[in-house]
Amino acid sequence: MNSGRPDTMENLPALYTIFQGEVAMVTDYGAFIKIPGCRKQGLVHRTHMSSCRVDKPSEIVDVGDKVWVKLIGREMKNDRIKVSLSMKVVNQGTGKDLDPNNVIIEQEERRRRSFQDYTGQKITLEAVLNTTCKKCGCKGHFAKDCFMQPGGTKYSLIPEEEEEKEEAKSAEFEKPDPTRNSSRKRKKGCCCPVSEP
Repeated sequence: MNSGRPDTMENLPALYTIFQGEVAMVTDYGAFIKIPGCRKQGLVHRTHMSSCRVDKPSEIVDVGDKVWVKLIGREMKNDRIKVSLSMKVVNQGTGKDLDPNNVIIEQEERRRRSFQDYTGQKITLEAVLNTTCKKCGCKGHFAKDCFMQPGGTKYSLIPEEEEEKEEAKSAEFEKPDPTRNSSRKRKKGCCCPVSEP
């Protein structure tokens, strides 16, 4: 469906087509390449310029250079056609396809999608924290996550380290009572109370 615009999707080469284009503009993030047969330009992002890391695209290409590229993406965004090209999957000397099955391109696209920003999505933990387990009656987990066996022993939580430190400090200030058996002071391996001198 040609809407009379000079650049439509039909005017563009097919996806994964290899062609030689001229560098029209170099930016910090890549280079724009003139696509033969239409007035549209495609972007070779700096991550697609070489298999090595590229920090400055201007060190790789200059305006007017002829480069071999592969069309790896084309989409409509805000009534504009966005064309993505890759130099690294094409031999720059011969124009031979170095990724004939498009495996590298698909892997990179999958990797790019998996690292999308999810900071806008809120995670609400209250739903789980306020849940009462149907299996053991405790709060904070679902029955499917419960490790309690029906009729089994219930365990209390281990006190925090800070609580233990406070107990130890308060025990230091108390005078030892020789008549009282301290349950904390026992010989290792023995259940008998330790006699204090």
